[in-house]
Amino acid sequence: SPSPDICRKVLEVAMDVVTTRNVKDVVVTLKREVQKTTSESDSSVESKGSVYRTMLIQAIHGCATRFPEVAESVVHTLMDFISTDGDMQVIIFVRGIVEQYKDLRASILGKLLNSLDEVNTNQVMCACLWILGEYCEDADTLKEAFETVTEQLGPPPYIIQGDDKEAQEKLAAAAADAPKMVTKNVVLADGTYATQTVYSESKIPELDNTPKLRKMIINGDIFLGSLIGSCLTKLCLRAEGVVDGLKLKKMTVDSMLIMCAIVKMAEVTVSAQRSSLADCQERITMCCRVLLDPKAKEILKKTLLNDGKETFALFLKNIKEKEAKETKKEEEEVPSTQADDLIHFRQLRSMAVQGGDVDLDDGSDLARATGYTDSGSLLTTELSHVYQLSGFADPVYAEAFVTVHDYDIVLEILVINRTPNTLANLSVELSTMGDMKIVERPQPQTIGPLDQATVRASIKVSSTETGHIFGTIVYEDTSTMEKGHINLNDIHMDIMDYIRPATCTDEAFRSMWAEFEWENKVAISTSIPDLLKFLNHIVTSTNMTCLTPHESQEQGSFLAANLYARSVFGEDALVNVSVEKKEDNDGKLAGYIRIRSKTQGIALSLGDRITTVQRGSPENKPLESK
Repeated sequence: SPSPDICRKVLEVAMDVVTTRNVKDVVVTLKREVQKTTSESDSSVESKGSVYRTMLIQAIHGCATRFPEVAESVVHTLMDFISTDGDMQVIIFVRGIVEQYKDLRASILGKLLNSLDEVNTNQVMCACLWILGEYCEDADTLKEAFETVTEQLGPPPYIIQGDDKEAQEKLAAAAADAPKMVTKNVVLADGTYATQTVYSESKIPELDNTPKLRKMIINGDIFLGSLIGSCLTKLCLRAEGVVDGLKLKKMTVDSMLIMCAIVKMAEVTVSAQRSSLADCQERITMCCRVLLDPKAKEILKKTLLNDGKETFALFLKNIKEKEAKETKKEEEEVPSTQADDLIHFRQLRSMAVQGGDVDLDDGSDLARATGYTDSGSLLTTELSHVYQLSGFADPVYAEAFVTVHDYDIVLEILVINRTPNTLANLSVELSTMGDMKIVERPQPQTIGPLDQATVRASIKVSSTETGHIFGTIVYEDTSTMEKGHINLNDIHMDIMDYIRPATCTDEAFRSMWAEFEWENKVAISTSIPDLLKFLNHIVTSTNMTCLTPHESQEQGSFLAANLYARSVFGEDALVNVSVEKKEDNDGKLAGYIRIRSKTQGIALSLGDRITTVQRGSPENKPLESK
């Protein structure tokens, strides 16, 4: 199917019915589909792009985790895609398999070393270097890993030299040459004239064959440089007692030279990671001390070589326990309708039978139609959506009950005549501001003395943004024959009526974050003292899903989290919360909340919502009636 949503549903159903008897057939089918995404040129496959490939890789990862017997058959196939747009999912899968299956480590590490020169993204390269530093243990693998990393890095220094600058300037000049367009008239075979346009482009020369890891370092990736220093230090420490002394000394000296060159690169390079310079210097200084100072080596060797793997193993264990709890919770949920319950078909019931009976489906139909299927207290929800339009001293009192159901807004306006005279041709004239359109206007009414009437209006919404409904009541007094009008208060439509919690992968979040152009930055100003309480308050108030897992036992002075939601119109809303508890600020929270979206309306409206709700404490909310 060309639709990624349909593919996702099919894969979810398939993963639910996988057993030990059919898992091999399922994995073979999934591997064939993954290979199709790169071999076929069909437009339907290209339109799904990396989303479909990522879903397939996740499904294969799930099969390998649940059924260890198929892990070996899929890991090498997936590692062929480490240079494609699904590379992050592949390396996450490989990292988990290396930790969980010791028998496969040798073959996976060999394949990873052969594929290191094909890695295109910095984050995947960081994960590859971490795997090599943690799991290379025997002499041959240690030598090969060290030689591969140093070969990909090349000799220091890692600063752009004069020859590199000239080559880059030549490449930029060649790329800047626009294609030349030549237009001329030609005579066709049938004697008619036609215009022929020819584009001519000069061939862009290739810059060089510099390894990709060296390019990443020269371009100023300070964090990757820190990881290289850590990886080389771990390889040298593991080589003690395994590799001969002369080779070990050469590895140590080469590692020291490379780490010094990385620090020099970090000092002179101006990049987006300039703020990581101090961390890079501190970490590489520690690595150098471990290699040179026996006392430092004795203290830190166990921490460097063992704690990383132990922490990662604990992380995988927590994920497995969390998934098991969720699965058990789903199994324990009581279905709302039993399998042997009768199904009522209203259209098939005879008129004689249903003449004196109460239709049991009316209540559920009404709830679905008004959008109250998921709400708790109907009375509380109704009262929160009642807006006073005019004052009590006005000749006509009006209030509106607003019902928002996806694309539709229904206004039920109660109009009360407060005068002893009959009001004729009383009409409520409404207007909207924003992407809202009135499709059904209220009809004129004639209201007797101290009488009341209810009029309705329907409004269609076309996008997720804050809107306003304003208007005027116009009437004619039949006793004095005077015309009067009353300006109504505005009805402010909240963006929360359109926002729904949703989930996405970290890769999809990062991709959308880089793609979306509208950003709204809100400074944090709140009286809430606790980091997690503030985060939960923001998540609840904005109706979003927190994609970053946090435990209630966590203690710290800094917190960062990604939030995600989707509107009823299919628009994505991304929020990044970065909050810090500063001691020099009397323990108050400080930081920023950044909102990104494809449309300006969501970014601005969510920013206004967060600015409004962040000052209030969740503990001070009024209790809802039960």
